Amino acid sequence: MKGFSVARQMLETLYPHKRTSSGTAPYPLMPCPGHLRSYLYMPGLRSLWVSGRMLRGFFLHLAFALFFPFFLLAQRPQKPVLHARHWLAITGKPLGATAGAMMYQKGGNAVDAACAMLAATATMWDVLSWGGETQALIYNPHTQKVIAINALGVAPTGATPEFFKENGMDVPPAYGPLAAVTPGTPGGLFTMLAEWGTLSLAEVLAPAMEMAEGYPIEEGAVRSIERNKDRIKEWPYSKKVFLPHLGEEQEAPQVGEIFRQPDLLSTLQKMVEAEKQALATGKSRREAIYAAYDRFYRGDIAEAFVRGCQEQGGLITMEDLDKWRVYIEEPVKTDYKGIDVYKLTHWVQGPVMLQALNMLENFDLKSMGYNTAPYIHTLYQVMNLAFADRDFYYGDPYFPPEEPINGLLSKEYAKERIKQINPKKNDPKAGPGDPYPFQKGENPYKDYLKGWNNTSMGWMPSEQREFMEGFLAGTTSIQATDAEGWVVSVTPSGGWIPACIAGNTGVGMSQRMQSFVLDPKENPFNVLEPGKRPRATLTPGMALKNGKPYLSFAVQGGDTQDQNLLQFFLNVVEFGMNIQEACEAANFNSFQMRNSFGKHETKPGELLLNEAVPDWTRSALQDMGYKLDFQRRTSGPINAIFFDWEQGAFWGGSSNYGDDYGVGW
Repeated sequence: MKGFSVARQMLETLYPHKRTSSGTAPYPLMPCPGHLRSYLYMPGLRSLWVSGRMLRGFFLHLAFALFFPFFLLAQRPQKPVLHARHWLAITGKPLGATAGAMMYQKGGNAVDAACAMLAATATMWDVLSWGGETQALIYNPHTQKVIAINALGVAPTGATPEFFKENGMDVPPAYGPLAAVTPGTPGGLFTMLAEWGTLSLAEVLAPAMEMAEGYPIEEGAVRSIERNKDRIKEWPYSKKVFLPHLGEEQEAPQVGEIFRQPDLLSTLQKMVEAEKQALATGKSRREAIYAAYDRFYRGDIAEAFVRGCQEQGGLITMEDLDKWRVYIEEPVKTDYKGIDVYKLTHWVQGPVMLQALNMLENFDLKSMGYNTAPYIHTLYQVMNLAFADRDFYYGDPYFPPEEPINGLLSKEYAKERIKQINPKKNDPKAGPGDPYPFQKGENPYKDYLKGWNNTSMGWMPSEQREFMEGFLAGTTSIQATDAEGWVVSVTPSGGWIPACIAGNTGVGMSQRMQSFVLDPKENPFNVLEPGKRPRATLTPGMALKNGKPYLSFAVQGGDTQDQNLLQFFLNVVEFGMNIQEACEAANFNSFQMRNSFGKHETKPGELLLNEAVPDWTRSALQDMGYKLDFQRRTSGPINAIFFDWEQGAFWGGSSNYGDDYGVGW
């Protein structure tokens, strides 16, 4: 007991705590003691003082605890910061970033570069393809406004809850033609380029067309093809593209083999031809790009796509493609300590991060310390509350009922929500709140709320792998900026390997239908309906400070996206990390929310930590009711830009998680 008192006195001398009416608050003023606090206040610790050996062991841990957080925060990142003055292009693959750089060399702006990167990564099957969906935030320096792009596909004709239930399905399938919503990526690209770009479609698609003609395929895509080859063989057009070595031990391409996609090349050429023909008749640049849009969604490309989809059992019709539209929207935002944070609204999970920030501004996160047990516990609880709201209230704003987004983003609602947090234990039953009173309304779904809960499952190893693959499914990220002031943040996705390719178009179909629910009791706002967009995970971010761009950021990873982006943002704002440090810093992930993919399972109390988290923090979290898993890298593949207005330069961060890469000048 004496040793415990001496040690604690030493700590409180070195690192004084805030005082409250109830005594010493559990939030030290410096980052370091938060780690130590996780150790000092562990239940049963006092039993350690029964022997001198244990006392000496404690002081060894004490010495390590004093320096560990500074060591953790001071580690040099594996990648250097990307410093640039004129432009930056960052995305999930080196060749994709090069495609963006090529647009700048042609005199294009950040929108041109982002569109070229989108086309290139879709052609490379970088966890998306041309039949997927595209979501973006664009900062326009001339209006000083942030624009939101909604290019998410919709459920096709005949896609109803009854259809899937009659076919023996509790949820829409994760793969194949019945998983497909209408393509959104072509329309999103055409719209961004036509409205805010400067180059022609032919110039922007040139790198992608060259790649479709043949490029050396990288290891990640090869592994994914080989791992999924049995499913790929179910679809004849996919088999033709992905498996050039049928019958051999490895049927996927070899790493570095020239991967050729003649059907996709033909589709891209047709879109460029449509632009060329429109220009020849006197159409403007903008009108000519929309001529390519029409050919994809209403012309011979659409006919080939629909024929290939329906031939394999899919539901998409010509009318579905014709009616689909890209929406140019107002993003939603919140203020966090003088920083305006922008996200896409509730047709994706973007407002989750804003809800979390509204709750977290009521805590002294800096005093808790980076990745201490109190910090991890606080963020975990806040994220669970925000994600529970996502799982119940988010849906397509163009379909009734109207989502209570004003209440969800209310600062008063955030203060009410955090009253539910137990500072000492995880709450496995954390569920959605009631935001309606905070927008002067009455909740029409109180009965559903009463029956809503998170239920855990027993897991076989194969089911565990499937759950994790689904939780992290899809998406790449794109970041671009230029000296004129344009900023683009994109998270395109859909049609990832193993994709069902629609006939001879070379276009892989989306798998986004699985993000719908079939029972209104699960989420009355996200029930499957023809023409409706599923509530997706895709969530680019952007932040302005003093009216100027401050951060632009995005990440791939399904339901982990807003978890990782939230921690990235706090790493910069609260803990002073530079952009590359924040991209590589160890994050943690909750799996307590409902999986947006597969069967929408949940794993209450499951917490993924970095292997570097010390034993005392692990023990404290276990005592709080967490089940811990560990990985060597837990940052998530974040790509981001920091705007240094004092020096007049850009700082680029490119994740060390996978193949993410940036180029700047």
